[in-house]
Amino acid sequence: MAYFSRRKFLTLAGTTATSAILAGPLQKLYANSLNSTFSNGFGPLQKDPKGILDLPKGFQYRAFSKMGEKMSDGSIVPTYHDGMAAFAGDNGTTILIRNHELTPQHPNKVVAPEEKMYDKLAKGGTTTLIIDQNRQLIKDYVSLAGTSRNCGGGATPWNSWLTCEEDTSIPTISPVSKKHGYNFEVKAHDTLAEPVPLIAMGRFNHEAIAIDPKTGFVYQTEDRNDSCIYRFQPKEYGNLKAGGILEALVIKGKPKLDTGLNCPLKQPMAVEWVKIDNIDPANDTLRYEAQDKGAAIFKRGEGAIWAENQFYFTCTTGGNKGIGQIFRYNPVSNTLELFLESTSRGVLEHPDNLTISPFGHLIVCEDGGGEQFLVGVNEKGDCYHFAKNALNESELAGVCFSPDGKTMFVNIFHPGITLAIWGPFK
Repeated sequence: MAYFSRRKFLTLAGTTATSAILAGPLQKLYANSLNSTFSNGFGPLQKDPKGILDLPKGFQYRAFSKMGEKMSDGSIVPTYHDGMAAFAGDNGTTILIRNHELTPQHPNKVVAPEEKMYDKLAKGGTTTLIIDQNRQLIKDYVSLAGTSRNCGGGATPWNSWLTCEEDTSIPTISPVSKKHGYNFEVKAHDTLAEPVPLIAMGRFNHEAIAIDPKTGFVYQTEDRNDSCIYRFQPKEYGNLKAGGILEALVIKGKPKLDTGLNCPLKQPMAVEWVKIDNIDPANDTLRYEAQDKGAAIFKRGEGAIWAENQFYFTCTTGGNKGIGQIFRYNPVSNTLELFLESTSRGVLEHPDNLTISPFGHLIVCEDGGGEQFLVGVNEKGDCYHFAKNALNESELAGVCFSPDGKTMFVNIFHPGITLAIWGPFK
């Protein structure tokens, strides 16, 4: 989940010479990794006889809540399974809240009574799954409806999921009845959440969020090739509906810095935050106000996590090769650092959703062309393949871990399938 962390993650450091460039505070400790190659990780992937998910030896999976199946509430499982988070449920169960990135034009939809939908013409939303201790599906049901292109999001420290609309459609030019481009909150135990847009958090092409559990500040990514990074300071901790202040990240002394090109590694850059005045623009222009005030530009900000008191986020097309970067922001020093830049498509291509594992490794979902992998980054700074989508070339999405750390969950985007993975995690 977005704010989950382990001490081992601090040891991510060094440089992988043949795969990705990784910066970190403990690089001297792992100086030998400067000449390392692609890591073996948990071992070579084994071909899945079922043709769904290749995993290392000793690992297994279970697939459930697939597109087209009937859910416990009588509706049909929609497709485009995307961002997801896991929460502790009753009696040792795990609650998964899962996004569906469906547009108004898509034939598939998240179904709910119209009075419970934000926009009766929009087809996205979230579904909730209850998983027992044996990793069996107990029930699944719609938990938010009437939203559009629910792509990423993030878990909150107060046991809810923020689902983000990667869509800024308006009724005058799109087949919708309301403006879109907002975040919505779904509590872990909601059966069908009230669809209240969190307007104060800004209207833009939202992707994901991560929350500082100490302050309640919400850090937000934007999926545009000229996107910005935003921070929302709520008036009340844990009550996002009460409003707050929206800000954008600026690199001090470098207004409108394009971080996707020739961004220095291992060099923390001082940051300041500028207030956004027009938080709910009529058009998709919020980032232009931010950039007019000096906000830095990022190449498709996507996945976000809070780990070891820092905010980590991916830029899917960032870097000199345009195949991905990972940044981290330190709120104590108020600095931003380029943490990793991919230099090889064969190792890490277009990073999207990401999480921190209980065993201290970063786990990243790819969203590139061709084969799609879950990529791990170990303590020495080496990348490795943990899983491969053996079914098709659809992205893997929504990677997260159960609260007890024993099960990894991930989605195959289309046809939508959710998978539970377990085995000899280190």
